[in-house]
Amino acid sequence: MKITKIEKKKRLYLVEIDKKESLYVTEDTIVKYMLTKEKALSKDQLEDIKNFAQFSHGKNLALYFISFKQRTEKEVRDYLFKHEINPHIIPQIIDNLKKDHWIDDYKLLEILAQQNLNSGDKGAYALKQKWLQKGCEKQVIDEVLTQFDFSEVAIKVTSKLLRKYQGKLPTKSLKDKLIQNLINKGFSGLTEAISFIDRSEMGDYSGQLDQEADEENEQALLYKEIEKQYQKFSKKYDGYELKQHLTQSLFRKGYDFDAIASALREYF
Repeated sequence: MKITKIEKKKRLYLVEIDKKESLYVTEDTIVKYMLTKEKALSKDQLEDIKNFAQFSHGKNLALYFISFKQRTEKEVRDYLFKHEINPHIIPQIIDNLKKDHWIDDYKLLEILAQQNLNSGDKGAYALKQKWLQKGCEKQVIDEVLTQFDFSEVAIKVTSKLLRKYQGKLPTKSLKDKLIQNLINKGFSGLTEAISFIDRSEMGDYSGQLDQEADEENEQALLYKEIEKQYQKFSKKYDGYELKQHLTQSLFRKGYDFDAIASALREYF
């Protein structure tokens, strides 16, 4: 068989064989096999050319994909599959990219973890779940995460919430909100979350979270909430039924039951 035509087509070359069969190859393929018009090819040579053309094209696609930002091995693998690179060739491309350090999940996760320490708000557990979804190996993730201490991130998150809600929520509700927020962001369990609250930069205030709340502030918040809930429920209820709805609503918002009862007695 013989090459009867070679034509440049944007990033690839169209190679025609015996005016019947055609295939697209990269410039690297043209150079490697010294392809020229009228060049004779055996069946085995043509098969080698097809395989290398797939490898070369796939690698170029992967490098283009990586050029925008670093990618995990799975992201590159999925990208190549999406662009219809031969599944049998993809492992060769991945191995070649890893050998040349274009793909390095360990180094990538180190960078992402450091970025989170500098400007993020996620705990180790949240990062781990995100990276597992990206296809990173659990062992690699665990090795990376053991290098980093996320306590400063947790304290920063806690302090931000304290500044936002201080004086606006009763103590119990504030503490519950802080703990739930820390757990949602991946800072392990309840014990660790509480320790981060106690170590926040607003230590004077956060220290009170496990002690008796500032009575004056708590009472002011309670009366303000009673007024708000009264406007809501008094349109539908009165007497004992109104007090019941007020009590239930205030209790759900984290106020102490005895404090509610005392405040309602004064209010009415």
